Amino acid sequence: MATVGASLGASLPPVGSALAQGAPAAAKGPKLLEMEGKAKLAVLGDKPLVAETQAELLDDNVTPTNKLFIRNNGQVPDVTGDPKAWKVKIDGEVNTPLEITVGDLMSKFPAVTYQLMLECGGNGRSFFSPDARGNQWTNGGAGCPMWTGVRLADVLKSAGLKSSAVYIGSYGADPTLAGDTDKPSISRGVPIAKAMEEHSLIAFKLNGQDMPLIHGAPVRLVIPGWPASVSTKWLNRIWVRDKEHDGPGMGGFSYRVPKTPIVPGSKGNEKDMAILESMPVRSVITFPADGSKLTSRKLDLRGHAWAGDFDIKTVDISTDYGVTWKPAKVDAPANKYAWQNFSASIELPTTGYYEVWAKATDSKGVTQPFQAANWNPQGYGANPINRIRVLVES
Repeated sequence: MATVGASLGASLPPVGSALAQGAPAAAKGPKLLEMEGKAKLAVLGDKPLVAETQAELLDDNVTPTNKLFIRNNGQVPDVTGDPKAWKVKIDGEVNTPLEITVGDLMSKFPAVTYQLMLECGGNGRSFFSPDARGNQWTNGGAGCPMWTGVRLADVLKSAGLKSSAVYIGSYGADPTLAGDTDKPSISRGVPIAKAMEEHSLIAFKLNGQDMPLIHGAPVRLVIPGWPASVSTKWLNRIWVRDKEHDGPGMGGFSYRVPKTPIVPGSKGNEKDMAILESMPVRSVITFPADGSKLTSRKLDLRGHAWAGDFDIKTVDISTDYGVTWKPAKVDAPANKYAWQNFSASIELPTTGYYEVWAKATDSKGVTQPFQAANWNPQGYGANPINRIRVLVES
């Protein structure tokens, strides 16, 4: 295994500059998060708070709570009192509307624990050219921790879904940025079929501990494989709908991608947009860190790959700008919707500067593009091949 020395990230040219992929946020010297219980994530926004996990901090097989990214849309609510007394309303197209406490959720429904992906819909946005609106995520709007909760399907079944039920809309207690508590900061939803999957949860534990407030305490949805904005934090209502949910964050260009490719930088047409559902295939090299100095030509690298609703079929590595590729070893996921670890051992031909590229292909045969494709005004779905820079010295 190559010995990894000090990072040279600041002194090396931007990765993939010739293809305008954009340098990782870490190389730009981002503001770092200062929050008790959290690692020094890269802050992308203060109001609302948005912080991504640098690639090298994603190296754990199970994402520790302190390294899980943060994406708020409003303010963090003031949650006090007994968390088991917190109530979640289930109404709309159900036979028996419910208002159930967290304590009842825990006692009346079986608890399950899964390792599940959580990924922001805008993950990879910084790779678009020209820039798209929104937080400029690199690849760090993603994590794969352990979630414990009850199946959303069990709760919906207990309310008795009507035949007219086709969609859910979910609401959280977070005030808007202006401090309003009588309207949602965001309210997104998913089709009933996705809500009824066995891995869609109302979660109350994160990595075996009570849900932290910043991540949605006391309960939140976890809808894996889809944009994290549907995994509502501080959950207090699920509205079962007889049509596609139309809450804030569901219309216009929000979490939507073009049905047909549009000119990058153009305004686009709202009528030609489709809801982003399953997240695209992506791979991230987590070791060594971008900009590492190596003292050996033998490089053992590792990372994770995932693909929304699908599995990873292959991950390939190139050290010659895509001229040749070598297959990486890809592990099976811990369970459906968990990321898959990959690793490779590479003998670099000489000392000097290299870009190491990773390219994942999912179980449908869809592979990562060389550049962020299907540009859209709000920058969803950018998943170009991952690139890091290394410098090998004798």
